[in-house]
Amino acid sequence: MKKLLVVLCVMAIGSQAFSQAQFSIGIKGGLNFANLDVSSASAAYNSKTGYHGGAFVLLKLGKIGIQPELIYSKQGSSFQINTTNIDANYDYFNIPIVLKLYTIAGINLQVGPQFGFASGNVPVGINGNNGSAIVDKLKGSDISAALGLGWDAPFGLSIDARYNLGLTKLNEGVTTQSEVKNQVIQVSLGYKLFKFGK
Repeated sequence: MKKLLVVLCVMAIGSQAFSQAQFSIGIKGGLNFANLDVSSASAAYNSKTGYHGGAFVLLKLGKIGIQPELIYSKQGSSFQINTTNIDANYDYFNIPIVLKLYTIAGINLQVGPQFGFASGNVPVGINGNNGSAIVDKLKGSDISAALGLGWDAPFGLSIDARYNLGLTKLNEGVTTQSEVKNQVIQVSLGYKLFKFGK
C-alpha cells in the first residue's frame, strides 16, 4: 500500500512538472566584440566587431531551462608588430549548452560550456624564443565558459548578453611561453519559431 502511495505521488509530481514544460525551436543572431587574450604579448591587441547567427532549442521546466545552440561566429583580433597591421580572423562553429535560471518576468541567468571549431586565417603575434613572432597555426578546437544574462519576452523574442571566456590554449604545440585564448562578448536577438507547451 505504501509503495502504491509513493508511486502515485511521484506520478502526480511528474505530471505537474511536465504540464509546465515548454519546448521551443528558434533562431538567433547578433554582434560579437571579440579579442584574443595573449599572455606576455609584445603587441597591443584590439577587439574586432563581428557577427554570429544560428539556431537554438530550449527545454524549459519551471524556473530551469536548458538551451543547446549551433552558432556560426566571426571572431578574432587585430594587432600591430613592427608597423605591420595584422588581422586575425576566425570562422567558428560554436555549440553552447547553456543552463538558464529564470527569475522574474522572463529574466534569466545563463551559464554553461561552449565547444568551438575554427577555420580560416588565424595569425597571432606572440613573444617567442627569438622575440616577436607571428604564428599562423592555432588549435582548431576551443572550449569556453559562457556566462550571460537574458530576457525571454512573452511574444517569442529573446535578448541575450553573453561573455564567452576561452579556456583552451589555442597555440598549444607552439614553442612559446605565451598563451592565446579567446574572449568574446555577444549581444543577441532571438525568435522562437515553434513553441510547444506553456
